[in-house]
Amino acid sequence: MAETTRVLFVCMGNICRSPTAEGVMQKLINAEGLNERFLLDSAGTHAYHVGEAPDPRAVAAARERAVEIAHLRARKVTVDDFHEFDLLLAMDADNLEVLNAMRPADSRAEVQLLLRYSKLDPDGAVPDPYYGGAAGFERVLDLLEEASAGLLAELTRRQS
Repeated sequence: MAETTRVLFVCMGNICRSPTAEGVMQKLINAEGLNERFLLDSAGTHAYHVGEAPDPRAVAAARERAVEIAHLRARKVTVDDFHEFDLLLAMDADNLEVLNAMRPADSRAEVQLLLRYSKLDPDGAVPDPYYGGAAGFERVLDLLEEASAGLLAELTRRQS
């Protein structure tokens, strides 16, 4: 049996992009029957919403695609996350910069942009839909579904 791969999705406030990424990836893992091979979580680089549920617009958009995220609660990234997770995936360059600044010297975790696993925009950012309308949440889901499929393919390849 393959070792468990631990993945942390990171955005700014942990109420829209990163919990949605966690939910999308969990849905894919469940569909493939790979639950025992992956541990997922999400966090924010800022403590704006600690303890709160995801934004209701993110929950509604995700639910339209059979992705459940309403049960998740926001938390802030900690230094311990760099030791507890194998892979920390930032939603944009600002989040990546914060993660790299926090990263302890002895961390072996990979820290990178999530969209590096996307064919749509591998060097790009998952846009923050918080201040936008419903279309922004749909665009985020499109990007996260595509990137998560690429991520799952890469991680299962690594586990083989």
